[in-house]
This record gives sequence, structure tokens and C-alpha cells, in this order.
Amino acid sequence: MSYHSNADLGGTAQPGAIIPEAEGDLFHAPWEPRVMALVVAMGPTGMSNIDMNRSARETLPNYLGSSYYEIWLSALEKLVAQTGVLGDAAPPARRVLKAPMVLAAIGTSTSYSRPPTQAARFTVGDHVRTRSGAPKHHTRLPGYARGKIGLVQRVHGVHVFPDTNAHGQGESPQWLYNVAFDAAELWGPQAQRSIISLDAWEPYLQPA
Repeated sequence: MSYHSNADLGGTAQPGAIIPEAEGDLFHAPWEPRVMALVVAMGPTGMSNIDMNRSARETLPNYLGSSYYEIWLSALEKLVAQTGVLGDAAPPARRVLKAPMVLAAIGTSTSYSRPPTQAARFTVGDHVRTRSGAPKHHTRLPGYARGKIGLVQRVHGVHVFPDTNAHGQGESPQWLYNVAFDAAELWGPQAQRSIISLDAWEPYLQPA
């Protein structure tokens, strides 16, 4: 059974119009800032990492019918249940986020770059083919770009690998590349002429 990500919508037909929102409209209901606060507070506890959060959100059965912060809340509830952090034998929190620390925590970015332990397999100008088939786990390689040929146009260095990090199997740092694809390669000959670029970790790629 393959892993299904509700967020993998590229190339699929979606009903209804896309309605843009006014710039700066951060919240739409009084409960939404509270959900954001809960998610921010749980981050330092070590209950989950960014890839676990993405995986929990993308596999929600009500994903497509939920608002942004409804997805956040449902995923948080899912992770709390999976990890047992509210149970009698809850693991100790790695760190507790106190009120005076919140603004600094929100304003501090987290680096997922890691030092290399081996040479990169590909370099700028290499033609590569992405891994085909749907995996049985969380992945950041979108469905529309699987089994496609592209050109490496940038080497980002080594970064945490989401496919293992999402399942508590360690960071397993991998080389990360920016790969450019012709739109026709992704969408077929009917696609408008354009170049689509996406970032792909080395295990997603093979020589073309």
C-alpha cells in the first residue's frame, strides 16, 4: 500500500475557484491564534519534528475540507495521541517554552543544513531522472515529478532527509539539488512553455 499525501495536488483537477485573500489577514477566527500558540509551544518539547508535522497533516482524512488552522489542530491532536504525551507514562519534555521566550522562538529560524560525509553524486549540468512509483512513506517528491528527466541547476549542500525524519528514523542527511524540468516533461505536450524547478534530495535521483 502506497503512502497518500493529500497535499500532493499538482496536476490534479480541483473543484471551485481559488479566492485570494487580502495581504496581512493572518487569522479569521478568535480560536486560530490559540492553535498557533499550541503548535509553537509543543515544538520545543520534542514531541515531533517538522517532517512529522507535515506527514501528520497531509494524511488527515478531512484535509481537503479543512481550513489552514483546522489542519494544524487536527494534526496536533493526531500527534498527541500517537506519542502519548498526555498519558500517565508521558516522556519528559525536552524543553518548556516559557512566555518570555516565545517571541524569540518564533523569530529564530532553524537550520536543516548538515555537514557532508561524502561527495555529491551529481553536479550542475547533470541530467537526472527522478524516482518513479509512489513510496510507502512520507516524501517531499511530488507525484507529478516522479519518473521525470530534469537538469541539475544548483547544489544546495547536505540537508535533513524528510523521508526518514518524518518517521523518527533519524535525520539521515542527504545532498539536496535544485532540478529544472521542462513543463512538457511534467504535464505533457499540451503544457505551456515554461521551466519548473523543484528541490530534490539525492535518493530521489538517478542518472538519466
